[in-house]
Amino acid sequence: MINLQNSALLLIEFQNEWLREDGKLNHLLSDRAQFFSSQNNAKNIIECARTTGINIIHSGLTFSKEYKELGKATHGLRAAIPQNKTFLEKTDASEFTKPFIPEKHEFKVSGRIGSSAFSGSNLDAYLRNNRITHLFMMGYALHVCVESTLRAAHDLGYESIVIEDASSAFNQEQKEYFLQHVIHHFGSTMKSIDFINFLKRGTIYERQ
Repeated sequence: MINLQNSALLLIEFQNEWLREDGKLNHLLSDRAQFFSSQNNAKNIIECARTTGINIIHSGLTFSKEYKELGKATHGLRAAIPQNKTFLEKTDASEFTKPFIPEKHEFKVSGRIGSSAFSGSNLDAYLRNNRITHLFMMGYALHVCVESTLRAAHDLGYESIVIEDASSAFNQEQKEYFLQHVIHHFGSTMKSIDFINFLKRGTIYERQ
């Protein structure tokens, strides 16, 4: 049985870089209907979650001015992030967006340097020290950082559930590929309404 005490809600990159219209990553989300729907569902979830006892975790990306953490990479996100100057520290773009700004009692992941929320961070230590075994996650982009976090969580022994309609890929084709060919290897999915019902009940039986 899954209950609120052994579970956590992980929000991945609910930052201005994604959510604000002038964010550098916002324009990459070509499927606007999917994106806006995910935002609305995520808002409903965080509002409900804050009235319950579930652990709430925020994971964002923030890099120093010269991106020294990423080295001199020539490919992948380690090259693209400095090139596009995204998630730069002490800028509005890297700040969390209302209503997803972490509250006092909520945990904000620190030390993260990669696509996975576990990469270089204190997330695993927080989960283990608080006896959290089930991780519900939502955020951006579904087929990049959410998927990377899902894979890492699986390998570390956590039961992971992606809230699929509170997350968005750049387009529907990418989302469908994730749902049809990726998720079953590393976890499962849930709709936002079902997660909200879980929050209200406080418990849910694991799928057989």
